[in-house]
Amino acid sequence: VGTSITAINFQSGATVTAATASGISTITISAGLEKESITVTNGNTGTLDLAKQDHKVTATGTVTITTSGGTEGDSHDIRIINSGAANIGFSTNFLWPSGAAPNLPTADGAISLISFTVNKVGVGTQLLSGASLNYS
Repeated sequence: VGTSITAINFQSGATVTAATASGISTITISAGLEKESITVTNGNTGTLDLAKQDHKVTATGTVTITTSGGTEGDSHDIRIINSGAANIGFSTNFLWPSGAAPNLPTADGAISLISFTVNKVGVGTQLLSGASLNYS
């Protein structure tokens, strides 16, 4: 407002139109949360890319979930959908309030939500995790 200059910087996904005669500019932000969706089958490990914030894992059989990358302080969600009976394990990156991973439901179609915040990245990555189990 007025004659001063205001600068707004966006990391990506934004466009700015030039000011009109009335001095109004338009800012459009099209970027949102980056998402990933992976399928993990019996005996395999699914690796979540922590450059993305929202993760969907479809799991069958006995599987493990781990992570790569990340930035300290970032928050993430994992939606786990059982496709058939599934037993889900987590890498040691995931830290839980009780000191042990929760017992996720194993039934076909079960849905669980894991939320975590990155506490430390690199050797000894720490993900402060919580679980909401068995949505139906």
